[in-house]
Amino acid sequence: MSLKTLGLGSLDFRDLIRPGDQVMWGQAAAEPAALIDALVRQRADIGAFRIFVGASWCKSLTSDIADLVHIRSYCGAGLNRKLANAGVLDIVPCRYSDLPGLIRRGALKVDVLLVQVSPPDASGRYSLSMAHDYLPAALDSARVVIAEINHEAPWTYGERYIDETEIDIAIETDRELPDPVVSRPSAIELAIAKRVAGLIEDGATLQVGIGTLPAAILSQLGGHRELGLHTGALIDEAADLVTAGIITNARKNIDAGVSVAGVVMGGRRAQVLGAANPAVQFRSVEYTHAADVLARLDHFVAINSAIEIDLTGQVNAEVAGATYVGAVGGAPDFLEGANRSRGGLPIIALPSTVGDGAKTKTRIVSRLSGPVSTPRSNVGIVITEHGAVDLRGLSVRERIPEMISLAAPEFRERLARDAFDIG
Repeated sequence: MSLKTLGLGSLDFRDLIRPGDQVMWGQAAAEPAALIDALVRQRADIGAFRIFVGASWCKSLTSDIADLVHIRSYCGAGLNRKLANAGVLDIVPCRYSDLPGLIRRGALKVDVLLVQVSPPDASGRYSLSMAHDYLPAALDSARVVIAEINHEAPWTYGERYIDETEIDIAIETDRELPDPVVSRPSAIELAIAKRVAGLIEDGATLQVGIGTLPAAILSQLGGHRELGLHTGALIDEAADLVTAGIITNARKNIDAGVSVAGVVMGGRRAQVLGAANPAVQFRSVEYTHAADVLARLDHFVAINSAIEIDLTGQVNAEVAGATYVGAVGGAPDFLEGANRSRGGLPIIALPSTVGDGAKTKTRIVSRLSGPVSTPRSNVGIVITEHGAVDLRGLSVRERIPEMISLAAPEFRERLARDAFDIG
């Protein structure tokens, strides 16, 4: 018997969500936008409840909904920044790899899961399409599963598929997937990207974060050969390298011939790459970020950015100017994995300053203005437009002059003075 679906106008969340429940869904291109829009419209009928969101692209998640909805997230990325600026975003400060465990043991409770799926294949399996991420753990834990079967969401390969018996309520849509807001890299970011690209050897397996700089780094790899991909976020520039035959995964120790990702955080190019393509596999956080998996990947290159980094190598990737804009995220896991990988490169890349003119501030600092997102024990190579230094094996005091050399020249003297009592 096939799954019966409702029209969106017939979906009544009062029958499904209890006051005080927590509702969760996928992030970025995996957001079930039609369900989210309906949920927001019906919030007054439901009563007060909580939501847990990832990096959101959904425009209906505005500060106005905080009248009845307690908004929680692990990050301030995407449109979450507007929620943070409005003071209505409540952050759960955890490593990205912690999410499945928190969900499975109920510390991060999932009462109702909203999920976007593709139409089923010939065997009747619904695909999670744009993400695995933390969704398998949520599927195993939710009391109610509500699916948006989006005919524009491609069927993709992964470790987990959904049987119709696992879905309590479904609607069907024909909704084009959203594109992220993208920015052109600056001249400084391009200079950094070229430095990073120069360190990457043919045959290396890559992980990259999200943002303008990681995208710029990938755009500089057109002359490389037989690269691999094992990453949390799949972005357009990585998809371009796969399409161009530069990412082949031919030399990977595990998952040979296969690009592995957790969630699509790119636009159309990344979204269509995995369509019915067994050479692109989506996996859960429990695989993409697993220390033992990453350690088995020879020449694993983890490329992440930061808001600021101090003179001993501690990274703040969460808070800028007292506003939560980033996340602890997956950088600690990927950098640790690169440290354990044979020939691995744990890279943090960032411009040395932020702002213009009199408002210019250094991002190489004597003391962080926010939390320590990644400990100095995990940080290896740090790169700015002024150079690259390898902190591995250096003492705290040995790191200080190396880090000062990465700062903009106008800030170095002050940093040297401030560093006098660091040890």
